[in-house]
Amino acid sequence: MNVKPLPVGLDNFEKLVTRGYYLVDKTLFIKELLDKKGDVNLFTRPRRFGKTLNMSMLQYFLEDARTQGGTKMDHCLLFQGLKIMQAGKQYLSHMGQYPVISLSFKAARQPDFDLAYRMLVRQVADEFRRHRFVMEILPKEQKARYQQMLWEKPDRENFGDALKFLSECLEQFYGKKVIVLIDEYDVPLENAYFSGFYEPMVSLLRSLFESVFKTNASLEFAVVTGCLRVSKESIFTGMNNLEMISIFSKSYDAFFGFTQEEVKKICADFHLCHKYETAKEWYDGYVFGNTHVYNPWSVIRFVKDMLADDTSFPAAYWANTSSNSIVRTFIEQADVETKVEIEHLIEGGTVEKPVYEDITYDEIYHSIDNLWNFMFFTGYFRKVSERMDAKTRQVFAVFQIPNEEVRLIFRTKILAWFDEKVKAKDRTRLFTAFVEHHTRQLEKEITDLLLETISFNDAYESFYHGFLLGILSGMKGYLVKSNREGGTGRSDLYVKPLTRRREAFVLEFKVAKKFRELEQKAREALLQIEDRQYVRELNDDGYEKVARYGIAFFGKDCVVRIAEDGAEGIK
Repeated sequence: MNVKPLPVGLDNFEKLVTRGYYLVDKTLFIKELLDKKGDVNLFTRPRRFGKTLNMSMLQYFLEDARTQGGTKMDHCLLFQGLKIMQAGKQYLSHMGQYPVISLSFKAARQPDFDLAYRMLVRQVADEFRRHRFVMEILPKEQKARYQQMLWEKPDRENFGDALKFLSECLEQFYGKKVIVLIDEYDVPLENAYFSGFYEPMVSLLRSLFESVFKTNASLEFAVVTGCLRVSKESIFTGMNNLEMISIFSKSYDAFFGFTQEEVKKICADFHLCHKYETAKEWYDGYVFGNTHVYNPWSVIRFVKDMLADDTSFPAAYWANTSSNSIVRTFIEQADVETKVEIEHLIEGGTVEKPVYEDITYDEIYHSIDNLWNFMFFTGYFRKVSERMDAKTRQVFAVFQIPNEEVRLIFRTKILAWFDEKVKAKDRTRLFTAFVEHHTRQLEKEITDLLLETISFNDAYESFYHGFLLGILSGMKGYLVKSNREGGTGRSDLYVKPLTRRREAFVLEFKVAKKFRELEQKAREALLQIEDRQYVRELNDDGYEKVARYGIAFFGKDCVVRIAEDGAEGIK
């Protein structure tokens, strides 16, 4: 099949083009940016939605050819056949015309402030090195300061306005104002918050950004990208020239992520039209402005896997690519109401929440609503609709899980985090009640733990099975096994003591469709144990005394009944 290779994880525009990778043409992003003439443009999108590749594309289009050691013709060849080349002379006149400062703050994800600061210094120093030829026209004093940056030894004051200083040097050399591109601006803030040095990092970035964006006469315009929109009061203080373009914005809405038409074309180009509906079900569902958007990272990975074997199953490729620290905290802090809402979302429902776009990382934990917002802006939910309250003027949005990929993340990763939380609790009373046949106490302990976790209707059978297996594991002196052959069928669980002098247990559970059916279902479970002779295997293995538990579930409620060896009836 004569198709280009897919650029999995490739975010360098020049490499993608010159090495012949498949390209989804987003070059009209350049046209819209030049048309709107924003001074400082902050784009916030979820991770892996094409921000870095777009920044690389901007740099290769706009940067003066001399910086890259080439000519304007090299720029034309790089963009040959792409949409921007047909946009008009007024846009092509900007090609290769500007000095550009291009930085990524990804490397600032470090365990302490000193290391994070040194990595930021190194990133800025690399940009000074890339432009070191400007030193030939600098006066002695500026040259000495420039040399300090090359040696990565600026004092904190000089580093605070290092980007403004570099802008001034570049304007002197080129005779033109400078374009500044900063990718993943919020990575240092998120990392600093979790690592315990948020305030000094905020102070550092505030001085860096204020000097280069607010008081920089050498600035032509700037583009900044990140995952979360951080309030002006934290690092963008007093910047009236800052244009915020979030996923609510109607402009630029088709330039991050893949549109439906683009995904259809990818499937057609790779002769996978029969896989389009699967791609839509799993990776569509996001709404940026008024545009429906697919997760580009996942679509590329999906198509690549289908090319290798189109009978393989779709996967949650995005699960391990985004930051999960705050999401895990969201799960750990969830109250009963929030857990019910998460269950409702997993089942395909919606929830309505107030929208707060201007928050800081240290405000995320101030309320559960802030955590909902963080998950929305980082891609775990999509906006179904929005409204403004007539009295308070507060904006509310209706959230929904966007697609099967994210739903699977909830069902696996987030459900596992709830399970970890449950297993961390002291289960001594549960174990005692279980071994001593205290059915009422056992019902209470199981119900209390069910209230700590989440479940979803279309997986109740497997959920309750895994739940019982998990909460009974860890009993000292016992082994807990599931779905072992016994007699003429398969019991759900059995609990086997390490010594045969103790009593063993067989468990069977049922899921009731109505609350009033719980008692009946628990007794049905006990009858099934007897009818199918689940006890036989344990008897054959030397366990003379075996108790049988029948447990019925309805939502977070349960009924526990037991039949004991040598005892009449059921308790």
